[in-house]
Amino acid sequence: MSTDEDDVLAANRAFYEAFNAKDLPAMDALWARSASVACVHPGWNVLAGREPVMASWTAILGNAAQPRVQSGAESVYLFGDLAYVICRELVSGSPLAATNVFVREDAAWRIVHHHSSPVAVS
Repeated sequence: MSTDEDDVLAANRAFYEAFNAKDLPAMDALWARSASVACVHPGWNVLAGREPVMASWTAILGNAAQPRVQSGAESVYLFGDLAYVICRELVSGSPLAATNVFVREDAAWRIVHHHSSPVAVS
């Protein structure tokens, strides 16, 4: 695995660590500031733009009843200064599939898109 792949996976882990710690400043630091951002939370409409995306994280992380999210089975794909991670999430026993897209911004990998949705259980 290349250093860039390791760095993207580290940024992806930091995303879930901030999520589970309900650490809004850490979450805010992970999202891109120069590139356009978007987010699709399970059951939500598409959120486009940094302000609505961060408002959603403020609400989610401020919710005392928000369950922890376990992530695993990460696969990283690199295309120059763009990368994405496909992974599985487990929230309160419910399986989800997630895609986290990153861009290299100011020499760090920053999130530009998070999409998480339920998967069918057979």
